[in-house]
Amino acid sequence: MKSFKKIINIKKWSKHTKFKVFGAILVLLVLTFLATLKPEKQEMLNSSSPSMKRMVEADVKLDRKRVTVTYEDFYFISYASFSTSGAHAREEKFVGFMGNVYHADKGTAKIAGEMVDYTYQMLGVGENFLYGAKLTILLTVLTTLFGLILGIFLALGKISKKVFLKKICSGYIFFFRATPLLIQLLVIYYTIPGIFGFAWRDLFPKSNEAVFQGAFIASIIAFSLNSGAYCAEIVRAAIQSIDKGQYEAAKALGFSYRQTMSMIIIPQSIRRMLPSICNEFIMILKDVSLVFAISLMDITTISKNIMTNEGSYLVYIPALIIYLIITALFTWLFNKIENRFSVYE
Repeated sequence: MKSFKKIINIKKWSKHTKFKVFGAILVLLVLTFLATLKPEKQEMLNSSSPSMKRMVEADVKLDRKRVTVTYEDFYFISYASFSTSGAHAREEKFVGFMGNVYHADKGTAKIAGEMVDYTYQMLGVGENFLYGAKLTILLTVLTTLFGLILGIFLALGKISKKVFLKKICSGYIFFFRATPLLIQLLVIYYTIPGIFGFAWRDLFPKSNEAVFQGAFIASIIAFSLNSGAYCAEIVRAAIQSIDKGQYEAAKALGFSYRQTMSMIIIPQSIRRMLPSICNEFIMILKDVSLVFAISLMDITTISKNIMTNEGSYLVYIPALIIYLIITALFTWLFNKIENRFSVYE
């Protein structure tokens, strides 16, 4: 409770922190104000041409779908599109902003409309909120967790006095650090099932999601095995930074090697390895984008699919911004954690 009060004690904040907090509040207030001016959904849908309206009304009456109607509400700005297919295909696009509805066929309005549309699709708004972002973050969290657990055992093996175990762990670390992560992912997803005659999707009941579930498991395995090698070096360096006198003191008190490591050395090492683990998390967050190679629907894959369907390379701009926002949030969080718990403060 005291530490929480200390965090929210504005008087003790630095000028830089106050500037960032009040800047964020100001931006939020401005966006909220703009959201109140945004045209209503019905006004956006009524912006289409008379002929397009007649086609939409006919579709409703005859229970058919010649016109694809899209409406996307993105807090302070909205987007609507009407499109038909066939020999006489037509498309009408509109952007709603600050109480006005603008044709989004060319110029700034077109770019703004495409940015809203691509971001909306990438985040999965309206279907599975933040689908791509959630998958990216989930993969990163699980990879870091499993990689750290594996890294602890590899680090202990590498500093072990047993020569065979030491060579095995050292070889593992060298292999996964010396080969590209993308190739490792492809080997685990394609090559290993090809050799042993199975498919990752067979691990799950037959459904439309089985392929993606199998790809998710393969990705977790590939990224965790790779992260384990890097985490092993982080853990090893942290363990070896602990003063040798503590090993001798533990031995004098009758502690076994296992008790010494689990009760004395590793708990102290955690604070020393914290900055490096946080940095590894950020690196994994960006490396996870490689799952596009096996069509797992993260932010990068979704943006690539949108680009293929829409034919516009502008889609990569919102993808870049989404990654930047996610990375900035986790960087801010890890800075707070490091300042609170790291030994290097």
